[in-house]
Amino acid sequence: MNEVLLVAGMALVTFLIRYPLLELVGKISLPDRLFKALRYVPPAVLAAIIVPSVIMPKGEIALSPANPFLVAGIVSALVAWRSKNLLLTVVIGMITLLAYRAIFNV
Repeated sequence: MNEVLLVAGMALVTFLIRYPLLELVGKISLPDRLFKALRYVPPAVLAAIIVPSVIMPKGEIALSPANPFLVAGIVSALVAWRSKNLLLTVVIGMITLLAYRAIFNV
């Protein structure tokens, strides 16, 4: 029962913090520059999550071909750049990672 109250309390606090701002933004017209800048937030957040795990898989910087995450990340970046297809990028990246690990026993 305590877990339910904890989750409900966190949901309530999150709602109370965010709702007034969202309500205010709905009534005020914001400049187009702000909306153009906000388009870069998802890629920036995604990069901030992924890049450290690709470059430092064991807590240390590993910029060598012995790092299978780096190799798969580079291949995935190239596939994404050329195809602009998210599903294809993820599938090719996973295949690259698994194949690289299997071939080189890394």
